[in-house]
This record gives sequence, C-alpha cells and structure tokens, in this order.
Amino acid sequence: MICPDGKKEISEYPIILGTAGHIDHGKTTLIKALTGVDCDRLTEEKKRGITIELGFAPLVLPDGRTVSVVDVPGHEKFIRQMVAGAAGIDAVIFVVAADEGVKAQTKEHLEILQLLGIKEGIVVVTKADLVDEDLLELALEEIKEEIKGTFLDGKTILCVSAVAGKGLDVLLKEIQELVDRVEQKNPEGAFFLPIDRAFQIRGVGTVVTGTAYRGKVNKETELEVLPLGREVYVKSIQVHERSVAVAMAGQRVAIGLSGVPVDDLSRGDVLCEGKLFKPTRCLDVSLDLLPSNKYPLKHWQRVRLHTGTSDVIARVSFLDRTDLMPGERCYAQLLTEEDVVATSGQPFIIRFYSPLRTIGGGRVLFPYGEKPRGKKGRFEYKQFLWEMDSCKSPSELLLLHLKKDRWETIRNLSIKLQQKYDYLKDLIKKLEKQRKLVFLDAQDVEVIDIHVYENLKSKVIEELGAYHEQEPESSGLSYERLFQRVIPVISLKAARRITDRLIKEGVLKEASGKVSLVDFTPIKEGEINELGTKILEFCKKRGVNMATIDEIKKSFNDNQIDRALKMLKDNKNIFIASGGYVIDINTLQEVIGLLGSLDGEITVASVRNSTGSSRKYILPLLELLDSLGVTRRVQDKRILKKRSL
Repeated sequence: MICPDGKKEISEYPIILGTAGHIDHGKTTLIKALTGVDCDRLTEEKKRGITIELGFAPLVLPDGRTVSVVDVPGHEKFIRQMVAGAAGIDAVIFVVAADEGVKAQTKEHLEILQLLGIKEGIVVVTKADLVDEDLLELALEEIKEEIKGTFLDGKTILCVSAVAGKGLDVLLKEIQELVDRVEQKNPEGAFFLPIDRAFQIRGVGTVVTGTAYRGKVNKETELEVLPLGREVYVKSIQVHERSVAVAMAGQRVAIGLSGVPVDDLSRGDVLCEGKLFKPTRCLDVSLDLLPSNKYPLKHWQRVRLHTGTSDVIARVSFLDRTDLMPGERCYAQLLTEEDVVATSGQPFIIRFYSPLRTIGGGRVLFPYGEKPRGKKGRFEYKQFLWEMDSCKSPSELLLLHLKKDRWETIRNLSIKLQQKYDYLKDLIKKLEKQRKLVFLDAQDVEVIDIHVYENLKSKVIEELGAYHEQEPESSGLSYERLFQRVIPVISLKAARRITDRLIKEGVLKEASGKVSLVDFTPIKEGEINELGTKILEFCKKRGVNMATIDEIKKSFNDNQIDRALKMLKDNKNIFIASGGYVIDINTLQEVIGLLGSLDGEITVASVRNSTGSSRKYILPLLELLDSLGVTRRVQDKRILKKRSL
C-alpha cells in the first residue's frame, strides 16, 4: 500500500493478533513497546491506569509486513469489551506477569479464547526482570499446567520485559512465524464487519471501525447497517490511519459513511453487504459448556450472549434434553430478546446472567433458525443441524438446504448461505451439470432438490398414465391441470418450466396445449366402441362356454383391448367370473331364466345338463351369480333369489 505522501510503501497483511490476560499484567505496555502506540487513548484509562476500551495498533514485522494488534481489557468488569475484541482475532499473544502468575482473568480469558475457536498463539511472560530465577521458574511451571490440553499447549513461551526492552527482538521473530502459520480469512464473498466504534470526524462525518470478518469493501460502494436496516454509502476507507481503495477480511478498518448519523449507530451493529444478511432472534448453534462450570445449563435458562460486538440477553432452547452438563456439547437454539446479526460459523460466548461469568460458547451454524414442533420435529431438526455442522463447502450447504426445503429461489438461498447472487447462480449451474439439483430459472421456484424432482417426475408419469386409462380418447391434460393434480402448491411458472424439462428429457410430449406421456396415442372417436362390440359378439358366440381374458386378447391382438374390456365391465355389458372367465350380459340373463325354469334343485350337475356345458364353466358361473346376489348357496345346492340382474 502506498502512503498518501507517496514516499513509503506499507505491506499490509490481513491478520489480526489479539492480547489476552489478567488486568495489570502488562498487555498495553507490551504493545506500546512493540508498536510505539499507546492503546489506552481514553482520559479515564490514563487516570486509572487500566484498559477499559479496545485498543488497536499496527505491528511491523521484521520482514516488513504490517499486521493489526487488538489490545483487550483485562478487568472482569470489561469482559464484554474483551469478547468483542477477541471475537475477530486470528491468533493471540497470551500475557501472564511473572510476578503474579496465573490469575482469575488469565483463566477466564483462556476459556473464552478456547470457546472462540482460536487455534494459534504465543505465551508471553511479562515483567520477567522483576523476579528472580526461582520465581520465574515457578511462574513458567504454573503457566504450563494451566495451558495443558488447550490450543496453547506446546506453543512457544517467551519471557520479556517491555519496560527494559528485554526479549522483544526474539518475540517479534516468533510473532512473524506465528503469522505465517495462521490461515487468513476469506477475502471473497459478502462483506461483513461488526462495528465496535462509531464516531464523527469534522470534514469526514460518520466513521465506524471494526474487524472485517468476510469479503472486501471498496470506496463508493453501497452497504447496509443492520439491524438498523439503513442503506449507507462508503466515502472513505482507512487501514492503520492510511487511506486505501480496498479493505478486506482480516484487517482493522475505519470506514467513512454517508446516509446515517453517528447517533443512530452503536456497538453491536453490523456493516455488511446489502440484501444478503438480515436480523434474527433465533440462532442455531453448536454449544459447549465449560468443564469448569459448577452447574448444568438448564433448558430455557436466561444467559448473556456475546457474538461479534453485540451483547444481548437470550434463552437457551435444547432440542434433545432438559439440561447440559459441564464439559458436554450439544446442538441448541439461542432465542434473543432483541435483534442480532450473525454470520454462519461465527463464534459466540454465553455468560450467566447473574452473577456474570463465562459458562460456555461455540459456533453459529445457521443464523435464521426455525422452532421445530413436536418430538419428531425436534429430532429431524437436530439431524439437520448435525448435517450442517458436517458441511465442508458452500456446495454441500446449498444441497442440504434444498434437501430440507425441497425447492427455493436463488435470492432466498443467497440469504440462507449469505453468499452473493452471482456466485450462487454459477455454483448452482455447476451442481446441475453434476446432476445434484435441477435449475429451472423461474423467478419463484428456481432450484429443486434432485430427489424431489425425480419423485415429481414419477408422480407426473403416474398421474398421466391413470388419466390416459380413464380417458383414452383424450389427447391429454393442460400442464396447469396436470400440476394441480400432482403438486398444487407449486407455481404455474415453475410447473411450465418442469413440463418443458420433461418434454426435453423425452418423458412427455405436448400438442395443441395438451400434455401426454410420450408413448401415448389417443383412441380415435368410436374406435373403442367398435372394439367393444366385437368383443361382445365373441362372448355371445361362446355362450356359457366362456372365454378367458387371455383368450380374448389372443383373438383380437389389439393394444386397446384392456381399455375396451374395462369399458364393457364398467357399463355392465360383461361380467368377470373367477379364473378370468368373461360372460356377456345377455348370456348371463339367459342362464338366470334357465335356473328359474328348472324342475329340480339347482346344482352344478343340473345346470351342466341343462346347458350342455361342463363343470369347468358352470362352477365359476354359479359362483359369479352368488356374488351378484342372484343365487344363494346352501351346501351343494343353490336357491334362486332374483330372476334378473
């Protein structure tokens, strides 16, 4: 980066280092010795000799790169400020004074850093010149014991004196190696910056500062302040008090804004890409309860929630339990009493509401939670969060949301994934080529889960097949009527897109505004009646020596035979006896008349003799008459109940 005077080039490196540790252990003094900047800028801080608010300074590494350092308060009353500063850091300079060793806030800060997911750091023992070697050795042993099992276990421990300048050169080299190990934040995607300060500068106007979590910001772009819901315009950008054209994730940024007065802003607000983020009061989270906590966390317990730079009251809602024991982890929901703005993967801390002390924390899995209903709903939602926690890429996350919601618009998906519209559209097209989803390009339903689409295709084929069976002379259904039968909740525009796709796939065809299965040919008017007449004549000729359905099919060899038989049966022109035997109505009426004229009893033998037929046909014929209520069987005989159908 070129300075405004054009004389010196600054190599900005987007990494944020934070300090942590007990009050009066020398964090601010150490930063001043390393950077030349006194982070205690407030009069009250100077007067009391303690850090109250967050402080920031540029640190120039031996190789010329400049990183940002955040100085956080160490006093227990200012944990809120400490969390606000620590939430955006990439690595920590963990400070313990040699003359005091591990203290209360040393332990709490370490727990907070662990909960925030910090992976890298250095332990710095300050005031090493104030103790003898024995006391220094005791302090080192105490520190090693305290950090055992944490992310600082096995990390470098250095002894320094910030006042005397002892060990600072070695510390700078270690910090440079630390910076090389840290994974940088993603500079792509939607810009997201939790505001930690807002003030006014004469000639500039409203200025906000914060750590950029995601994306990039350019001068002369439009952003949004949430939860305020105010569109703003970026007038100027500074990093380490130097004007820049672009700032990115992993940098401490000061941004001059127009469109919002400073009195409308406060810590906890978020400056972000417009139309991609929204306020919420229900966060889906992965929650850890500290092992050091003495009591379990109860369902619906009131806690203080710190995420980004916000500090709000929330209720803890469990999905599968009534309480969470110390040292345990679970999926839960945090229901806030006021709007918050969060991004997926963002760390958070919870503290007991009274007395105020840190009890747990974790990660936001999904900022826009929905309250599940019933035991089954809670189980399914927990499974959804487990799958979300396992997602490794935007592709997996997108497919998971589609699996849950069946179909969506790209605009809604861009909010759920907090990704830019164009990026998401390109991703969707790639996934469609891999046959993992279906892209319709309809405004109201643009993307469909592949399994939902295949199931929908099967239902369309089934519905049209049934319709063709019932209405063989019809050329088909309009796509509107078809989808009203199959899935009435989908829009007509989406139905049109699905129809076009199924036509392209060779499943459907369309003619004169009617959709049909691709291999369906409607029967010409009168054709099925003609075939039905021929079948009736065939059955009459067979008389009581009935033909079976298979025999009729072989005799006519017509692909419409099933439809014709169904029509004759529905119109009661034919009847089907057991064994698949077919008898026409006229022959059946003649048999009934014959039964009424018999002198003796109605038996299989008497009917066989009267008709000149055989038992093979007479037995199923009499059973058919029994089922129709014409006769009633009594042992081996029949009683005639009705003389006609």
